[in-house]
Amino acid sequence: MEIKETMAEHCSFSRRMGSIVYDSLLLFSLMLFATLPYLLVTGGQQIDPNNIPFKLYLSCIGFLYFIIPWKIKGQTLGMQSWKLKLVQINGQPIFLGQAILRMMYSFLSWLPLGAGYFWSLIDQEKLTVHDRLSRTKLISLKAK
Repeated sequence: MEIKETMAEHCSFSRRMGSIVYDSLLLFSLMLFATLPYLLVTGGQQIDPNNIPFKLYLSCIGFLYFIIPWKIKGQTLGMQSWKLKLVQINGQPIFLGQAILRMMYSFLSWLPLGAGYFWSLIDQEKLTVHDRLSRTKLISLKAK
């Protein structure tokens, strides 16, 4: 089955949330596996919750989980499953700086209580706060 982009169709809130849940589960699994090398280096000792290098290590993994697929294909695995694609406002592929900004701004969208995501429910173009700030948008992909 071939997939084509439909630029006119905005991403719905439910599809966006479905993609977030899917990516969250995948990222959680990835972080569990990423902990294994760290445990090998420490001889299997319990990791201190205040261990800053470990927190930075996991943060980098989470950051790269989103940035690399967004830049290469415009989609994470969750976005592929929900047939969503990240593009610039003009429909062109995003550039690296935009991907990094979008990731950073997305943290703002979670405060307070995901208000930046709920904004898409009242936004005329169904954009979140971080979509607006990074000049990106999610589009729906449809089967031909």
